[in-house]
Amino acid sequence: MVRVAREGLTLRMSQILVTGGTGKTGRRVVQQLTAAGVPVRVGSRSGTPPFDWTAPNTWDAALDGVASVFVVPHETEPTTRPFIRRCLETGVRRVVLLSGRGVDVPGYADLESPMAHVHVDGEAAVRASGLEWTIVRPTWFAQNFTEGFFRDAVLAGEIRLPAGKGAVPYVDAEDIAAVAVAALTEDTHHGQTYELSGPHALTFDEVTAEISRATGRTVRYVPLSEEEFIAELVTEGWSPAEASDYAAVISPIRHDLETPISDGVHRALGRPPLDFTTFTRTAWAT
Repeated sequence: MVRVAREGLTLRMSQILVTGGTGKTGRRVVQQLTAAGVPVRVGSRSGTPPFDWTAPNTWDAALDGVASVFVVPHETEPTTRPFIRRCLETGVRRVVLLSGRGVDVPGYADLESPMAHVHVDGEAAVRASGLEWTIVRPTWFAQNFTEGFFRDAVLAGEIRLPAGKGAVPYVDAEDIAAVAVAALTEDTHHGQTYELSGPHALTFDEVTAEISRATGRTVRYVPLSEEEFIAELVTEGWSPAEASDYAAVISPIRHDLETPISDGVHRALGRPPLDFTTFTRTAWAT
C-alpha cells in the first residue's frame, strides 16, 4: 500500500469499491477518486466484475483486493447489514455509508417504510461492524432539478408539489462526493457522521426564480395539498400506494424539517459548501 502525504493527512492508494458507481453520487465519487489517482472499482451490474445488491454471489468478486468501500444502499431491500458482514470477512478495513437526512429526527419520516428501514438498519450495522466507518447524511440534492426528481417538471415549466412554503438547503452532489472521497482516503474521519447541506435554505418559489433566471425560461412553483398531489399522480398512472409514498417524502419539507443548515461539508473539507445559485447557473449554462 502506497501512502502519499496530502496536507498532513494520509491518502491511501489502495483499491476502493464504489457501489452504485454509475449513479448520481457514485459516479462522482469514481470521478474524483480517479482524478486523484486512486485505484477505484465501479460497483454496478455492468461493472468488471459485476456487482448486484440483489445477487450476493457477486459480492465476493467485487470485494476481492478491496480495502475501502463506498456504500450506496439498495433503495428498498435491507442488504447493507449482510454486505457489511461480508466486507469484514473479506478484509475490508474502511466503509463510508451514504445515508439520509432525518434518520434520527422524530417525525421526519415513517420509520416503517422500506427506505427508512434501509437507512436505520444500515447505519446500525456500520456502527457495530468494527470497521473504520463514516456516515454521510445529505439533504435534498441540487441535482434533483437537473437529473433527478424534478427535472421533467422543470422542463415542463411547472413544479407541482405539496411542499407549502418549506425551504431546503440543497446540497451539491459534488460536495457529497468530495466528503465521501475524503472519508475514503484520509485517516481523520473514522466515527464521524456528516450531515450535509448547502449554505442557504430556499423555498420552491426561490428555487424556480433561480432556475428561471439561469435558463431564461419561466418556471413556476404550484403548491398543492397532499390530496391534490396524490390524485394528480394517480391520474398519471401511479398506484395510490406509490403516490402516497412520494407525498410522504415531500412532507418533511412542508413541515420545515428540511430547513436547518448543516456543517458537515465544512467539518469534513474545511471549506463552505457550494451554493445553489452557482450550481444552477453552471448546470443550465451547458
